[in-house]
Amino acid sequence: MKFAVLTCVSAVAVSLALSAGVEAQSRDSIRIVGSSTVFPFTTAASENFGATSGFRTPVVESTGTGGGMNLFCGGVGLRHPDITGASRRMLPSEFELCRRNGVREITEIPVGYDGIVVTRAAGTPSIDFQRRDLFLALAFTIPMPVDDAGEPVFSASGQMLADRDFNDVAGYSCEAFIPNPHRRWSDVSNDLPSDRIEVIGPPPTSGTRDSWIELAIQPGARQIDCLDGLRSSDRNRFEEISSRLREDGPWIDGGENDNVIVQTVANSGTAVGVFGYSYLEQNMDRLVAATIEGVEPEYDDISEGVYPIARSMFVYVKNQHVAAVPGIREWVEELTSEDAFGPFGYLADRGLVALPEAARDEVREGARALTPMTGIDAH
Repeated sequence: MKFAVLTCVSAVAVSLALSAGVEAQSRDSIRIVGSSTVFPFTTAASENFGATSGFRTPVVESTGTGGGMNLFCGGVGLRHPDITGASRRMLPSEFELCRRNGVREITEIPVGYDGIVVTRAAGTPSIDFQRRDLFLALAFTIPMPVDDAGEPVFSASGQMLADRDFNDVAGYSCEAFIPNPHRRWSDVSNDLPSDRIEVIGPPPTSGTRDSWIELAIQPGARQIDCLDGLRSSDRNRFEEISSRLREDGPWIDGGENDNVIVQTVANSGTAVGVFGYSYLEQNMDRLVAATIEGVEPEYDDISEGVYPIARSMFVYVKNQHVAAVPGIREWVEELTSEDAFGPFGYLADRGLVALPEAARDEVREGARALTPMTGIDAH
């Protein structure tokens, strides 16, 4: 009887081993998913890795930050990706999703900085946007516009009252909110052109969208006094108002492929595009960038945090796959080499803004040791 039990256990083990062997054979290269903004960097590192290391070139997919996190945190096993790129830090909810699905050893690699740029086609006049302008142009609802006497300029349904115009707007009251009535940039501010508001940007699954809300739209909302007060008195209500973009045409979800947004904007007279600085770097002959509160999206200003809409780029590695997928550790070494993510590395040619030297050294040490994350603080 004991022999029969051992034979049965042995047969199951052999079956699992054979099954794992078939799966491993179909996964003889690293699989990387994630942010469309990080995609040029992980792609470049993977191409160089494949050309110089003796390992197969990794397969890199642009799925968006949120989509990449869902795939990455889906579980442990070779049908799940090994690495994901993110244009924001992993959320606490995503970290918990990973843990629930058995992904318990994750190395976080901050690879550098990127700025979110606001662009138009080359040859069009440059614009300087206040972040307040961007909120007022793109928010789903806005506080009630009022005149000098504090009287409403619009009805509760968002229709301008008789004998009124946008020049009557002297401020905003958070006692009421209306559907966004602005159709032209000049409706928002007399300092902006009369062009129709048409902004093509990242979809909700994109980390760039999250960063756009956090770094541009919400700070713009806080530049309106009553909304800044609302943030202190009712944080949830403020988040609701300041996080939802328009769905009536002026904001257009452009999909996860930023090159499509670039092409659409470059071929348009007045449309505005929102995407990562790296795509501007590669298309300087086709695009002109707006300044944000007087600051141009330039390398040094992004690196030093002067440019208002700058953010960190991340790569996350599933340590539990290192023993099963050839080359993960070596790919991490490639990514964190000076030839890659240094200020004169080939990723800088793709638009990555390098970390300071001391930070690069610290990141490199932790990444190559595959030091696992212990948690993420909620914002």
